[in-house]
Amino acid sequence: MRISLAVIPGDGIGPDIVAQAVRVLDRIGEIYGHDFSYRTLLAGGAAIDRTGVPLPDETLQAAKESDSVLLGAVGGPKWDDVPSHLRPEKALLGLRGGLGLFCNLRPAMLYRQLADACPLRSELVEGGLDVMVVRELTGGIYFGKRGRTDDEAYDTMSYTKGEVERIAVKAFEIAMKRNGRLTSVDKANILETSRLWRATVDEVAKAYPDVTVNHLYVDNAAMQLVRNPKQFDVILTENMFGDILSDEASMITGSIGMLPSASLRSDSFGMYEPIHGSAPDIAGQDKANPLATILSVAMMLRYSFDLKAEADALEMAVDRTLDQGWRTADIFTEGMRLCGTKAMGQAVVDNLE
Repeated sequence: MRISLAVIPGDGIGPDIVAQAVRVLDRIGEIYGHDFSYRTLLAGGAAIDRTGVPLPDETLQAAKESDSVLLGAVGGPKWDDVPSHLRPEKALLGLRGGLGLFCNLRPAMLYRQLADACPLRSELVEGGLDVMVVRELTGGIYFGKRGRTDDEAYDTMSYTKGEVERIAVKAFEIAMKRNGRLTSVDKANILETSRLWRATVDEVAKAYPDVTVNHLYVDNAAMQLVRNPKQFDVILTENMFGDILSDEASMITGSIGMLPSASLRSDSFGMYEPIHGSAPDIAGQDKANPLATILSVAMMLRYSFDLKAEADALEMAVDRTLDQGWRTADIFTEGMRLCGTKAMGQAVVDNLE
């Protein structure tokens, strides 16, 4: 298979971690007979420095012409004083909107080798934890009408049935590939948008009889995530609720340096990135953990290119690397093998053999 990727290293540690992800992709290509080609693009603070804007037109156009996008991280205190409409983070919004990415996947996976990092009692996560949060990304209160006067402000939450249907279909398809359980999170006891959300999810569910569906109010879901996180498989929810719950789920694992993410549209196209920030204080020092970016590549192989064997092999290579004791500083504990960004990438490559 020939695959053309737009690669956006971004800022801070972005170039460090993306370089290791590309090394892993190249090795996957050698083993499985795929040809990956890359076009490196500017976005974020790096683009501001070179072009004056966080998302140059040529970057968005080149991303549209690719098969998928691999993104590092954007932002940093260097650009804190630029006007708000030119902040590096605007590149993310521009890419999501310009590429039509409405479905955000945020897995929260606790590796057994890193179980001690989990802030919950050990019996709550015994045997590991694997939750997928499916968040609607382009609707809801973040994109509704808003306004402000001297003594009043408002933000409007709005969804169409079509917007709910398309994210629900994505979530059910993902649940079919996992453990066949889906929890839809809303606030249907209060919000009309949530009543539409719940009714539409139930309607879509009829096409997926093999998926078990239940509904939770968002406040209960937040509580249940820390009370009994293993009850969840796939969590489907709207934009603001998903923003909050996905961060809560990621912190349960205790190690955001390990967590990937994906943003998808209705076809196979996606943008893949780690959930952590740009960490400019360690940029270029061979200290950053590349595993979240490498695991984002595994998500790309699985969800954009339907390369299940390759994705499984990459995830198992990460698992073996952790079994061997390799640890960057953010996940290091006494007795493990402290390593840098490049050595961690090499260990994963070696474990793909």
